[in-house]
Amino acid sequence: QPQAFLGLTFNWGALLGWAAIKGSLDPSVIVPLYTAGICWTLVYDTIYAHQDKEDDLKVGVKSTALRFGDSTKQWISAFGTASIGSFALSGYSAELAWPYYPLLTAAAAQLAWQITTVDLSDRMDCNRKFVSNKWFGALVFWGIVFGRLAS
Repeated sequence: QPQAFLGLTFNWGALLGWAAIKGSLDPSVIVPLYTAGICWTLVYDTIYAHQDKEDDLKVGVKSTALRFGDSTKQWISAFGTASIGSFALSGYSAELAWPYYPLLTAAAAQLAWQITTVDLSDRMDCNRKFVSNKWFGALVFWGIVFGRLAS
């Protein structure tokens, strides 16, 4: 599954960044943070993969778009829920203050909007939803920044 591999590799930076800043690895923070990132990647890259699922089928790419098929929305809903829950746990373990949680809630709403409104048979809509992940990432980022500044 290319989406799973992408999630594992893209989010490795969370572990490295934490270790570089803190000088150690705190599993209570980094495991849920890494998990959150992987699950988020599975959401956005599965949406992205629906743009070229016909090509994947022709060349033999075993994408999550093909694997999940008609149950894609259920799968990405589960990964989205796991991502938000893991971000919340990581924030709690990192002792982020109250601003983190309203911004994470806004990010959850943005992710829920993507999942519930995406038309997986419309390449343009898949692309719009994929690109909208910049807002999800920005909300989580600012939640971390303001959650740290307020703590």
